[in-house]
Amino acid sequence: MANTIHVDVVSAEELIFSGEATFVALPGEQGELGIYPKHTPLITRIRPGAVRIQVAGKAEEEFVFVAGGLLEVQPNAVTVLADTAIRGKDLDEAKAQSAKKLAEEALANNTGSIDYAKAQAELAAAIGQLAAIAKLRAKH
Repeated sequence: MANTIHVDVVSAEELIFSGEATFVALPGEQGELGIYPKHTPLITRIRPGAVRIQVAGKAEEEFVFVAGGLLEVQPNAVTVLADTAIRGKDLDEAKAQSAKKLAEEALANNTGSIDYAKAQAELAAAIGQLAAIAKLRAKH
């Protein structure tokens, strides 16, 4: 197909999505990125949040939560190398709320025995996952 771009979303554990798309949107380091076929080459870090893939020939978007990683864009291909990736249908709101609460409690404790960078990363991932769940609900 001439007006499509090949998209691969990969985590450390598995290939989450591979296929042709007409549009991809995801949270880049400097803000939301929208990618169409023949996009200018780009490499950037991504933040925790939702990757939305408009699959060629389908009305429904494919939805994947990523907790950071790297994005490589070529004119005919998009590769998302995610630290963690979860299919939209597999997101668990209760688990994300619990992780957010634990990270907030760890940051609130000033005992010096916690790893602040790790707690902040866990909090950002939990908040990103909850935002992704909200976006997914709004679509349905």
